[in-house]
Amino acid sequence: MKVHICAVGRLRAGPEKALIDDYSQRFDRTGRALGLGPLSLHEVEDKKGGGMAGEAPLLRKAMPDGAVRVMLDERGKVMSSPDFANMLARFRDDGRSDTAFVIGGADGIDPDLRREADVTLSFGKMVWPHMLVRVMLTEQLYRAAAILAGTPYHRV
Repeated sequence: MKVHICAVGRLRAGPEKALIDDYSQRFDRTGRALGLGPLSLHEVEDKKGGGMAGEAPLLRKAMPDGAVRVMLDERGKVMSSPDFANMLARFRDDGRSDTAFVIGGADGIDPDLRREADVTLSFGKMVWPHMLVRVMLTEQLYRAAAILAGTPYHRV
């Protein structure tokens, strides 16, 4: 199952990019044998300045047709890492070929797009910078693959 991160904004060189690249490579290596991956990043920018409403069609276009749509939003469900891993495995085992994780811009995800989610996921009640959410998501994807592979990376 291919995994996509569809996000608003362009990631520039720096510590966040280095972490995302590292966790993405780890996910691809660990996930390959599990039928997970590759992980790809689709960045969109609303050059017209339309805010959430302008970003929504760009994010829709970035998501593959038929993908499971997982929206990252502070109003979403908070999961443990093992539950997150099991969710990914369930999508894969249900024969889904793509899962798209959607990260909005500074103002979040347009409400109409958010209603199209198969799953709405939260990294807690606090609001995180959207570039940092990418780091957290790629780490959790790698952690999920490590859990499913039975490696010692995730400790209970």
